[in-house]
Amino acid sequence: MKLHRSISIAFALLAALHLYIGWRILPALPIGHAWRVVGGILLLASLVLVPMGLLARTIKRQPLADRLAWAGLLALGLFSSLFVLTFLRDAGLLLAAIFGAQGDALVRWSAIAVPSLAFAVTLIGFLNARRLAPVVDVEIPIANLPEPLHGFTIAQITDIHVGPTIKHGYLDAIVQAVNRLDADLIAVTGDLVDGSVRHLAPHTQPLAKLSARHGAYFVTGNHEYYSNAHDWIEEVRRLGLKVLMNEHVVLDHDGAPLLVAGVTDYTAHHFDESHRSDPHAALAGAPRDVAAKILLAHQPRSATAAAGAGFDLQLSGHTHGGQFFPWNFFVPMQQPYTAGLNRLGRLWVYTSRGTGYWGPPKRFGAPSEITRVRLVPVI
Repeated sequence: MKLHRSISIAFALLAALHLYIGWRILPALPIGHAWRVVGGILLLASLVLVPMGLLARTIKRQPLADRLAWAGLLALGLFSSLFVLTFLRDAGLLLAAIFGAQGDALVRWSAIAVPSLAFAVTLIGFLNARRLAPVVDVEIPIANLPEPLHGFTIAQITDIHVGPTIKHGYLDAIVQAVNRLDADLIAVTGDLVDGSVRHLAPHTQPLAKLSARHGAYFVTGNHEYYSNAHDWIEEVRRLGLKVLMNEHVVLDHDGAPLLVAGVTDYTAHHFDESHRSDPHAALAGAPRDVAAKILLAHQPRSATAAAGAGFDLQLSGHTHGGQFFPWNFFVPMQQPYTAGLNRLGRLWVYTSRGTGYWGPPKRFGAPSEITRVRLVPVI
């Protein structure tokens, strides 16, 4: 009963926002009545498609579910930009009225600008999201780094979100690009999937081809827990990756010991108390003579505990860098870092913007990345 009530409230809010866009934009456009009707029909179609796209994974028939997801998520991306731009237009018109600068031309041309910019941003965002993520190089200075570890490289991929719109081919291109980097180690820092093993196993198969001198390592993200993390942990292991669940390994790299640890997602205990994320536990039994201690943690907010545990570097994802405007401004409400390299005490924290995308196939102002991390000595 509560679920139905929540869905009804959400749909009513979505309908109100669509009505707001139509009310503020359509009458101001320099078009005839027939075209305004077309605009109203398109908004109505968006109102229907958006929830269908979000709920498509509950439909058992394939490929119908994926087609509905594509249509609905594209509509969601466009609607998001339409709403934000409509709101910004109204704010601008209010300011113009306060300063006595508002006129018919401003009202008309600003109304034209809203759908024009929304379509342009959505198209550019789509192309950005669907392209192969470029390589971003990051150097991490580590004090007292032994000479054999100078230039040690980690290829990080994260937040791919294999699911309704990201399939085998998309992931396979990422795997090939990562293998071309010839990294010493590969880190997959969570949110690999959005869906069950039964539906997505054929599409995550390319992970079995990941190749690095010291292997590939995986930690869970929150979306694994939405999709039955226990099944995905076993599947990722079957594909040949080492899953680090509040544990570590010590690598011997040309005689220099390097510790790589991983924690479960920051929110994992909400799904399974035995999976509670714990950077201190991940170091249990670790030798004292390791050259550097690296932590793989899906969410940047693991950093406080990681710094307290004594790690030198944390590699995270989760935020998508905000993915597209204006959501990048909301990330800091939950996470200490949105993207890039930051410092917390003696801990370096690198937050990737993600290698795929979630929800709408749209990235604007927050490009995806395959990260090549290189350890370097402090100069």
